[in-house]
Amino acid sequence: METPHPKLITPSTTRIGWIGIGIMGSAMVSHILAAGYSVTVYARDLKKSTDLQSKGARTATTPRELAEMSDVVFTIVGNANDVRSLLLGPDGVLSGLKPGGVTVDMTSSKPALAREVHAEARRRDCWAVDAPVSGGDAGAREGTLAIFAGGDSEIVELLCPVMKNMGTVKYMGGAGSGQICKIGNQICAGSNLVGLAEGMVFAEKAGLDAKRWLDAVKDGAAGSAVMRLFGEMMAERDYRATGFAEYIVKDLGMAVDEEEGGDVAAMPGTALSKQLFSGMVANGDGKLGIQGVVSVIRRLNGMS
Repeated sequence: METPHPKLITPSTTRIGWIGIGIMGSAMVSHILAAGYSVTVYARDLKKSTDLQSKGARTATTPRELAEMSDVVFTIVGNANDVRSLLLGPDGVLSGLKPGGVTVDMTSSKPALAREVHAEARRRDCWAVDAPVSGGDAGAREGTLAIFAGGDSEIVELLCPVMKNMGTVKYMGGAGSGQICKIGNQICAGSNLVGLAEGMVFAEKAGLDAKRWLDAVKDGAAGSAVMRLFGEMMAERDYRATGFAEYIVKDLGMAVDEEEGGDVAAMPGTALSKQLFSGMVANGDGKLGIQGVVSVIRRLNGMS
């Protein structure tokens, strides 16, 4: 290929840029810093970067400045509009990235946007990978995230030395494929959460202790990673955010959106899951954890 490939990724030579230091992003950056990489972060509120600065991170004042200081720029932000602004905006990452540089978007975003970013990166002699993740804040803290990568296979392979500090990379195919994989992941996770919530409420309303019910079924066919991660929190009505409810509404919305998935498959179960998580948002609980969907089921059953 005429466009220069990124140089070999090593802690001593590769400059990492990072945008998005929220619940998950901060933990992910910490792993990269601990592996010896030079990292520069950008945040609208620089106060959020204080802890990372104490670990050796530098700061940039704009996405463009960040890109000018970096060989590889990671983003993990709120939604597709944020991605578009930060990567494609007039002062965005691609306006400052040098030829051969790479953007890696780990936001759960739209496949079509990932393909657009990839095309614009190539036009500028750069590269783009979409690499959304699954595993929540626990996976981010422990470095055990599942990373779904889409883009040019050789670029993903070159990125593995740095991404392995955050979790396990699975290459899914061309640009947008990582995002498609993540949407499918959220379809499964959302349905599992709704099923877990309904099973628990059924058992509790019929007179069983919720935790005893969990212990009884966790090793059978009903058992799942969702139950392991969220079952006890549901039983204790602990709705602390590991992943915001409003974000899974966004993800499930992409699954049933005509532009992204409506022409691929009918998604009746996903539409119902989205409706129930949307109930959380409507109740003012969009910033609570996704396990809080049990609160919607409890309300529907007249339970506090």
